[in-house]
Amino acid sequence: MKLAVVVQRYGAEINGGAELHARYIAEHLARHADVDVLTTCAKDYVTWRNEYPVGTTRVKGVTVHRFPVSRERSVRRFGRLSDRVFHRTHAIADELAWLESEGPTSPALVRHVRAARQQYDFFVFFSYRYYHAWHGARAVPERAVLVPTAERDHAIGLEIFRPPFQRVRALMYNSLEERDMIRAVSRNERVPGVVVGVGSEVPERPLAERFRQRFNLRDRIALYIGRIDANKGCGELFAFFRQYAQGSPDGLTLVLVGDPVLPVPDHPRIRHLGSLPDEDKFDALAAAEVLLMPSYFESLSMVTLEAWALGKPVLANAHCDVLKGQCLRSNGGLFYGNYAEFAEALRTLERNGPLARALGANGQAYFTRHYTWPVIEGKYLDMLETLQREPAAATASEWPIPGWRERRRATVPPASRMLERIPKGPSRSHEE
Repeated sequence: MKLAVVVQRYGAEINGGAELHARYIAEHLARHADVDVLTTCAKDYVTWRNEYPVGTTRVKGVTVHRFPVSRERSVRRFGRLSDRVFHRTHAIADELAWLESEGPTSPALVRHVRAARQQYDFFVFFSYRYYHAWHGARAVPERAVLVPTAERDHAIGLEIFRPPFQRVRALMYNSLEERDMIRAVSRNERVPGVVVGVGSEVPERPLAERFRQRFNLRDRIALYIGRIDANKGCGELFAFFRQYAQGSPDGLTLVLVGDPVLPVPDHPRIRHLGSLPDEDKFDALAAAEVLLMPSYFESLSMVTLEAWALGKPVLANAHCDVLKGQCLRSNGGLFYGNYAEFAEALRTLERNGPLARALGANGQAYFTRHYTWPVIEGKYLDMLETLQREPAAATASEWPIPGWRERRRATVPPASRMLERIPKGPSRSHEE
């Protein structure tokens, strides 16, 4: 079987998010199939500036073909179009302009996907909301397998995203909540799909003491790993933690690992270590009492799974359906909806060692059942082999774009209105 993994940016040094997810899937499927990666020359997700050279290279044993981005992202234009399509009645032309402005805009990559249709059995596209995935899947719908990595944000309510959810060959969902949300938006139950997520490269024996010595940390710690950004709930986390620290002078220290977009408060119980290599990151998890996940929007949290793989409990934002759902299904963590719940849950985990260890053990068992690499690889291979055996359904076809006049008719409701109609809360299904 020959596969193409198509993703917005790709590199060994790109950590986190859908890009790391795509790299892990490419590397693990390469053990079972002939895998190429098709991507852009962008490294930075804000500007999509061309930084990698055009052409073919190898990254961790996988062949990577890079194509240029035709224009960098204008943050001002993207913000203006986002306001229009998310909050006002608009036209399909506005949504297509938004898609192009979000980028990474690479017509060369899309042309290559179309030209290489017969070279690959399937194209595995990451992530639904980007230019390359929408136009690429439209070019080869009968061979398109979409990994949406969709979050509960305004983009999911845009009209242009219903056709790809309905017309691709199959979808590989990250969570039950993501699947339920996409089905509520697109009514795509007839399209084959499986909840699979992604594994992680978790070392067998991370060393907590090595981490403590390296960073001179002797306090008991609550750990956050990820981009330090308001969009990840970090502003609220800082406010909640400072209030907690004031009432718990002998409590936990907050340790942050990741690149800052939001300024980190100057506080004696908050330590920012910057972006760390994997060895230090896993050592930090081994040293932590609890992993904090303050994000409101996730399709799947890899670091949550990594914490569970190491037997650590998680304290998550209850406003994120995915995180709350996985805490409930795993019984591996607690969740909070306001400051009082945050402080009480954190103090409970800090003071009740048997409970914290039991939650961590539950999370570890959940990870083993659903997120080890043999399980993940098996789900991908089962789906791809099933698709190979069965002819493409009539629904797997290129979706039309309305004509010039129809595209400009301002009759499409704001995406925020669609988002409000999507049911909230964790999935009621217990399958995984």
